[in-house]
Amino acid sequence: MAEESREALLKKVYYENCPGCKVEQRKELQRGLPIKMLVAVWLVVLSAALPISSLFPFLYFMIRDLHIAKREEDIGYYAGYVGASFMIGRVLTSIFWGVVADRYGRKPVIIIGIAAVVIFNTLFGLSVNFWMAISTRFLLGCLNGLLGPIKAYASEAFREEHQALGMSTVSVAWGIGLIIGPALGGFLAQPADKYPNIFSQNSIFGRFPYFLPCLCISLFAFGVCIASFWLPETLHKHNGNTRLQDDSYEALETASYGSFANEGKQKTEEQIPKENLFKNWPLMSSIIVYCVYSLHDMAYTEIFSLWAVSPRKLGGLSFSTENVGEILAISGFGLFVFQITLYPFVERLLGPVMIARIGGIITIPLLSSYPFIAMLSGFSLYLMLNIASVLKNVLSITIVTGMFILQNKAVDQRQRGAANGISMTAMSLFKAIGPAAGGALFSWAQTRLDAAILPGSQMIFFILNVVEAIAVLMTFKPFLTLRHE
Repeated sequence: MAEESREALLKKVYYENCPGCKVEQRKELQRGLPIKMLVAVWLVVLSAALPISSLFPFLYFMIRDLHIAKREEDIGYYAGYVGASFMIGRVLTSIFWGVVADRYGRKPVIIIGIAAVVIFNTLFGLSVNFWMAISTRFLLGCLNGLLGPIKAYASEAFREEHQALGMSTVSVAWGIGLIIGPALGGFLAQPADKYPNIFSQNSIFGRFPYFLPCLCISLFAFGVCIASFWLPETLHKHNGNTRLQDDSYEALETASYGSFANEGKQKTEEQIPKENLFKNWPLMSSIIVYCVYSLHDMAYTEIFSLWAVSPRKLGGLSFSTENVGEILAISGFGLFVFQITLYPFVERLLGPVMIARIGGIITIPLLSSYPFIAMLSGFSLYLMLNIASVLKNVLSITIVTGMFILQNKAVDQRQRGAANGISMTAMSLFKAIGPAAGGALFSWAQTRLDAAILPGSQMIFFILNVVEAIAVLMTFKPFLTLRHE
């Protein structure tokens, strides 16, 4: 009993001398799964992810209506530029936002990022020309730097036994946002044409046919932005009066009895020299593998929607934006079910590296089947495309989650914001290449429908598989290494 009282006293002294550790105190006292924190992280990530790919189902038609492309085959090129502009903005600012998150906290960066969604996503929906569309997406990318900090936030906000679920919440919410966003774009774009009884051609939604999906996402983000002011900060720093180097009770006992005889030899967190992250190979190797997977996923996201809505005569499926929205909504639901039921078990069983390898290997034959699925029609086409889409997105999310976990395990807490900023910068560069290269590849493939080797869409999915195969090979030693605790 006396030992328990002593332990409680030491904890009390520690937390009184470290006001910034309130979140850590909650974690110590908390039992069970932190549902409220999971929901909070989910909503923040979802609000940031929704606008990223919500434009893809209607981008083909938007570029057509902006009259920038001279030929129908050129639409893919310009669509790729719009898709890439967001990622280019993120390339330029992700390290900056990571450093800000390490210095001033995760919470301010999260709030700024969501506010940027509210403003610039709304303006994108009101674009009257190609250059306005490009610039609003670029500015949204520059200011929406919260993915790195929210990954650091999730790794800090959950106890060790819940960390895999916390990190999978980030990646799955991100993945579902990248699926539900296009679903909303597919259902809500051109509302005056689809729902003439509700929306008039003379209304703002008739004059700006792609504004409604952007407005709905911005309103959701506005609500999340307001709620984010009540998020607890997870970046805790000891003040100058706290001479503690670890959480051991021996150090706490020294502090509790006022014995600071060795204070000259001890350092605060701010005085400990920080590791050069670029020399941290476990971190850098996991970032590089993550970037190659991200290049593949972003190119796939761009190509899938363009391929689905393009006409049959050019090798597409002649789907409407609503058809694409339905497929992506089903994929999002399947992803949600997988995350809350199977993912934590699979991660514990296989580990993050093996998940990435197996997911990449299964993806290759799956994508090879897409050109053959396109030969079907009617219900069989719709059924097989839905199954393939759900499976592809589940595999993508398992891979990304594994890379998230590896990156955050490769660095200490005080450098996670900067590490995730580096990851975001590199990933954004590859994701900027993805839509531009995907759009160019798509347009090029449409000019070679009669080629003897890999005609039309077969060439598209073959090149995607080459990128995926490279990523799988990079998950093996000596390239990918893990940090030894």
